[in-house]
Order: sequence, then C-alpha cells, then structure tokens
Amino acid sequence: MRMLHTMLRVGNLEKSLAFYTDVMGMTLLRQEDYPDGKFTLAFVGYGDEENNTVLELTHNWDTDSYDVGNAFGHVAIAVPDAYAACEKIKQCGGKVVREAGPMIHDASIVIAFVEDPDGYKIELIERD
Repeated sequence: MRMLHTMLRVGNLEKSLAFYTDVMGMTLLRQEDYPDGKFTLAFVGYGDEENNTVLELTHNWDTDSYDVGNAFGHVAIAVPDAYAACEKIKQCGGKVVREAGPMIHDASIVIAFVEDPDGYKIELIERD
C-alpha cells in the first residue's frame, strides 16, 4: 500500500492552479471535467502519480468557496531552505503566514507556513 493523493476542494480552480504551479512549483499532471457531475479534478505534484503522492484539486462548478473547518491541519512539503522558499513564495505573490524559523518545541527543526487561495495551510519543513 501507499498514499496516492490528498484531495482539497477549491473555489476557483484557475487561482488554485496558478498558486500550486507558479508559486509552489508543482506540475499540473492531469485535469478532467465531469459535466454530468458539474465538477473538475486537477492533479498537481512534484513528480508523476506512479511514484509520488500528489494533490487532487476538486472544483465543484456551483461552489465559489468552502469553510476549511477546524479538523483539517495542513499539507507538508520538504524544502532544502525554508527561508529562501518563503522569499520566493512572497516574490511570486504567495502568502506566508508563519515566517521560516525554528519550531517552538524543537529548535533543530526549521519550519514555515504558507496559505493557498482557499485558506489551506501548507507547512514547509527544511530538509536536506
């Protein structure tokens, strides 16, 4: 067994695709409209679906926004330099909600948080 994807419902697919591809550097792997169901699925990630876990962005055509809720936490992405990643994300128009720095309970771990257009949090974890 292995994890395939995490699904996020998005209110504006174009904005979300721009964020995940232009700001976060992911690739649009595939996208398909389902007219009978009135929704579109777009899969983005840092590698092919065969070997990597990806994000499924689900856009229901009749819904402009969602409440993130209080049960969802975040998606985590490893980066070689959290400080540089935050600067690049800001330069690309992304929103950094917690600047890069040591984790409060373990100073050996450097983290940051960014937010996508729908308010989903993405944790950046500094790793080699």
